[in-house]
Amino acid sequence: MPGPARPSGLRAALQGLTTRGRSFLAAGLTAALCAYLFGQSALFQVGVLLAVLPLASALLLVRTRYRVASGRRLSPQRAAAGQEARVHLRLDNVSRVPTGLLLLEDKVPYVLGPRPRFVLDRVEPRGFREVSYRVRSDLRGRYPLGPLQLRLSDPFGMCELTRAFTAADVLTVVPQVQDLPPVRLPGESAGQGESNAHALALAGDDDVIPREYRHGDDLRRVHWKSTARYGELMVRREEQPLRARATVLLDTRETAHRGSGPASSFEWAVSAAASISVDLVQRGYQTRLLTDTGRAHPQHGANTTTAETVGVLLDALAVVEHSDGGGLNRAEEVLRLGGEGLLVAIVGDLDEDQTERLARLRRRAGGGVALLLDTGTWSGLRHLFPETPDEQADTAIGRLRAAGWTVLPVRAGDSLPALWRAADRTQNSVPYRDEVGA
Repeated sequence: MPGPARPSGLRAALQGLTTRGRSFLAAGLTAALCAYLFGQSALFQVGVLLAVLPLASALLLVRTRYRVASGRRLSPQRAAAGQEARVHLRLDNVSRVPTGLLLLEDKVPYVLGPRPRFVLDRVEPRGFREVSYRVRSDLRGRYPLGPLQLRLSDPFGMCELTRAFTAADVLTVVPQVQDLPPVRLPGESAGQGESNAHALALAGDDDVIPREYRHGDDLRRVHWKSTARYGELMVRREEQPLRARATVLLDTRETAHRGSGPASSFEWAVSAAASISVDLVQRGYQTRLLTDTGRAHPQHGANTTTAETVGVLLDALAVVEHSDGGGLNRAEEVLRLGGEGLLVAIVGDLDEDQTERLARLRRRAGGGVALLLDTGTWSGLRHLFPETPDEQADTAIGRLRAAGWTVLPVRAGDSLPALWRAADRTQNSVPYRDEVGA
């Protein structure tokens, strides 16, 4: 981090006078005026001494020739909501003279806590000092830290000058990630493991395994014989081993959620999306996050490591916000281009049209798990009338299960690990009925 800009001139010196310095200056001028009126030379000398001391201290402080540099390190770079992170500051004296009294103050958003302040008595030439402080936020997001302000003071406390560095860092507060139990998910064996290797072996190295054309595919990979056979544009699959794919669909519609702050249904859904996404990545799935707005992170086919993929997913969830959309049509368009693999949907309130759209998405996926949030329990209305059935939610659950979804109804206070355990495909025997034309 570069050194701070240094103010100069008499104006900067006078502006930096402390209460003590201003009091000395006022007392000196008053004493000099009284000495002039009453002809007291000794009093005039005292007045001059009192007035000159703060001015000399200020000018000396302004003309200080030492230079300092600072650095900041975050541990960790990503902190979960409710988890503390530590910020390490280092101040280096790169000049050949020792510093005076220094006061450090780092600029921190109020949601992370009070602004930290540190007093450094003296830093020797070419020396350094290290200090640290802790920050914590219950709200996910990206928070700027800095710039660091350095307040210089003379030994008599007559003057203080503030110099600010220019560099700043960003602390990313991600949703809480819970450890999920190992379960066998619907469609888990499709496209991965032994079944995938066996399929490639049966096909042979010289055979072509085509798939649907997706937006962005290289046209040179179009397989015309398969295109003519299937009646739609087909391309050759990559010759590299295929990985199981998974898409986590997060419903961010503002009208679909209830509650506010960390206890809202939306924040529960975001945390669930983070936990499920991380679990799938660690299990070897090529995982992407998709919202109802049609935005996907990262894109399928991105060549990233497990740690990089987890970082991209958590960074996206750290800043995801409510959308003003009214449906799932844009997400449906993305999945229509290539939605094979496991689809996990975390959705709020659904009307009849949205339920039908979500049911159709199951036909393009190898398996589907839907976490259907009963948002009335987050608003408190359902607790007032617990005996009142939610006919709309019951209809959505029945329709999704009939379309082949494994549906997990979610109420406020439910544990995600316990719900995830219920998604084990060995515990679900609901047959899939394709109701096309019904």
